Amino acid sequence: MKSMTSRLFYSFIFLVGSILAVLGLVIGQLFPFYVEEYVDITAETSQAQLEQVIDERNITLSEVDRQALLETFIISTEQEQFQPMQNRLVVVLTLLMVAAFVLIGIVSNRVVHNFVEPIVNVTRTARELAIGNYRARAFANGPKTVVELRNSINILARNLQDITKTREIEEERLKTLIENMGSALMMIDREGQVSIVNKKFLQRFDIDYEDVSGKSFLMLGLPVQLEEFIDHVFLTEMPYRQQLEMEIQQEILYKQAYGAPVMGEHGRWLGVVIVMHDVSELIRLEQIRKDFVANVSHELRTPITSIKGFSETLLDGAFKDEQMLLSFLEIIYQESNRLQMLVNDLLELSKIERHGFSLDVTSTSLQDVLIRAMDLTSTQLDNKDMQFDVDISKDVHVIGDANRLIQIFTNLINNAISYSKEGKTVSLRISTSDAYGIVEVNDQGIGIEKSEIPRVFERFYRVDRARSRDSGGTGLGLSIVKHLVEAHHGKIQLTSEVGKGTCIKVLLPLDKKS
Repeated sequence: MKSMTSRLFYSFIFLVGSILAVLGLVIGQLFPFYVEEYVDITAETSQAQLEQVIDERNITLSEVDRQALLETFIISTEQEQFQPMQNRLVVVLTLLMVAAFVLIGIVSNRVVHNFVEPIVNVTRTARELAIGNYRARAFANGPKTVVELRNSINILARNLQDITKTREIEEERLKTLIENMGSALMMIDREGQVSIVNKKFLQRFDIDYEDVSGKSFLMLGLPVQLEEFIDHVFLTEMPYRQQLEMEIQQEILYKQAYGAPVMGEHGRWLGVVIVMHDVSELIRLEQIRKDFVANVSHELRTPITSIKGFSETLLDGAFKDEQMLLSFLEIIYQESNRLQMLVNDLLELSKIERHGFSLDVTSTSLQDVLIRAMDLTSTQLDNKDMQFDVDISKDVHVIGDANRLIQIFTNLINNAISYSKEGKTVSLRISTSDAYGIVEVNDQGIGIEKSEIPRVFERFYRVDRARSRDSGGTGLGLSIVKHLVEAHHGKIQLTSEVGKGTCIKVLLPLDKKS
């Protein structure tokens, strides 16, 4: 800005100096003409006055004398005679112009300082405001108009700063609200690209913000039902509500989805906003309530019917046949054991699901846990002439409850044995990722249809009811496993192929201190 002031000052001085120089040059060039005209006029005036005096006093002169007398008033206008005068005039004009130039320079500098610099200062402040620096202030002094301009700029700056602070506070509140709301939220612009997404949405669909921001919602790999819902809101541009059933990470989830168009100023359509409330727990509890009576009654009917029937047969006189008595008592004993297992599993599941359930977590060796689980299932393995294929040489320590982890892997190994034919192999592997210790339990059993995989962790759900019932299963084992893994803040993943077997991965948080 100072360079601008200097340029303005020097430009003005150059202009004034040029004008004065040209003026001096013009005066110098016109001087001989003015002198010649002055001499001629003076000579004519003097001759006229002389003739008037001669006439008034009746002085008798011959024509020659008269003419000679008049010629004495004629002044030569040769350049040499006026050169000294012209030189003195040039000196005087030069001094006067230099003095005028200096005076004008001083006055110009004063004017620039009093008028231009305040405006430059205000302009600098306005530029700072234009780039978003609302803390900038003008400190210009000068005439009243400049002071008023300065005050107006400063008032504008304070107002913009207040507006910015208010906007930042509102944006922070909105961001906090969006990030901490219990529902998944996503805003999509009119081009179909994701502009806003909250943490709940990212966690639910297990994606990163970098993979979402600015991308088309069709490229995110969202469930088909959700994509169709968003398409419907886009096409109709009307609020729309629908309950969606989606399979996410081998789990059936229910979402109450609400979509609405986002309107800007003057009714301009900006895109759509999608809010999804997770109602899976409500629907699950309702389904559990409905299924519990049906499933429990179904599971209890067979052993109760058997116990009652064989008891009635014995009471009718069959007890007199010792061989029949022992056979019936053995059946009653087995069915009562089945009832006891069912009740125990129900109580265990109820305990795990109860609010306030806690684990005794410590640094736990997965190698020790698997060795203990294999010991507990070795008898069942030997009965089916099966064997273990073990790769647990690399020990991994996780944060977990050792007893509950043994329960998890014992259950998984028992399932692998139960659903495999004789002579097959159950494989156990230990590995790690960045955050988890991973245990794989792989069998060579009957496998699971892809459509049934999301339901295998439901209580009482059986892939093969006859086989699981024959093996003494209650249908609650995998449901208990899933709840225990989630209580450890871990994950459970299942892959399967019909006729080839099933692989279950359990991911448990690593003990970073070990």
